[in-house]
Amino acid sequence: MGFADLHIHSVHSKDGTSSVRGILKHVAMNTDLDVIAITDHDSIGGVSEAVELAPDYGIDVIPGCEVSTSEGHVLALFIHKPIRPGLSLIHTIELIGEQGGLCIAAHPMAKGTNSLQFPAIFKAVSHPSAYNIFIGIESFNGGLVYTRTNPYVEALAMAIPLAQVGNSDAHILEAIGQGSSKFYGFTALDLRRSLENGWTRVRKGKSMDGLDLIRNYLPRYLLRKLGWVSHNYDPSAPITYRRISQISS
Repeated sequence: MGFADLHIHSVHSKDGTSSVRGILKHVAMNTDLDVIAITDHDSIGGVSEAVELAPDYGIDVIPGCEVSTSEGHVLALFIHKPIRPGLSLIHTIELIGEQGGLCIAAHPMAKGTNSLQFPAIFKAVSHPSAYNIFIGIESFNGGLVYTRTNPYVEALAMAIPLAQVGNSDAHILEAIGQGSSKFYGFTALDLRRSLENGWTRVRKGKSMDGLDLIRNYLPRYLLRKLGWVSHNYDPSAPITYRRISQISS
């Protein structure tokens, strides 16, 4: 069995606190993840770099994006072109499908962020042009804010014919892998097959409570606002800090 975290934010999200290289180094050295997806907010700015560098770190990377639809966020996976935000959920799903991609409902019903509600999810599952593209639901989110809705979402997700996944929604390195999915195999293609057949299983991490948020995320976010993020120069080097302006991509 392999493990995957398909919801990770880099410096290409305004609230991300690590470069793509920093993420790859952390995953390689500090987790047992086989596959990750870089899913920045309405941006694929780090996708090419992540896919190109992934073999150097011994990881498979799925190109992705967290797309803001008019009805809530979806994780677009296996895409290489940006998807315009603000479109309807069904139109967004169709555009993802045109790229050969798949999509997953991100943190459904979560408060304080633009999240899909279950009526919209039910509509997508039964829509003739969307059901075979909209294939998963994030029934466990180990992120900084959204964890309180997880038990309710998990219960509702059991009644929907979608692959259930766990993700971290990580904005700092320490959060990566605090939600993840088990799948058959070890590669990105193996994961895709598991998603399409509903074979994934949620692996829950410890997630972060309010105190963890203050202690871990806020200092990193403040450093980000000052122009500094976690970075890795080379796979053989440790993680350090670097100015965003000095990171090539």
